[in-house]
Amino acid sequence: MNLKERRRKLIAKIKIGQKQLGLDDATYRALLLRVAGQDSCTKLGVLGLEKVLAELTAKGFAPAAKGGAVPKRRQSADAMLRKVEALLAELGYHWNYAHAMARGMFKVDRVEWLNDAHLHKLVAALQIHANRKKREAGHG
Repeated sequence: MNLKERRRKLIAKIKIGQKQLGLDDATYRALLLRVAGQDSCTKLGVLGLEKVLAELTAKGFAPAAKGGAVPKRRQSADAMLRKVEALLAELGYHWNYAHAMARGMFKVDRVEWLNDAHLHKLVAALQIHANRKKREAGHG
């Protein structure tokens, strides 16, 4: 994960923590200023963001577990499921996203229940999405 992605994920967690702890904007900005010396996450680097996240955790913020369990793998699908997992990680998504795609594309609730042909199509769709996301971010 590159620095930009790391910052984005930290900011997202901090915003979730702000909401979970019920901090109004003034209280939230005061916490940022006290902990990291800035009144906005966008002005902070990774270290500052990590300090803020640690402070929110100390105040009782409990980040939710990663979304979606890793599916059980049958041998014929193992390589494709590893590819799905790698693409999800690259996109910053959880397994629940892939399960939702399986439901939307094939009316199958779980990725591990897809047949091999459907798994190939799911990987292709994820790869297209990843390529589009890279292009939109100016990386390709």
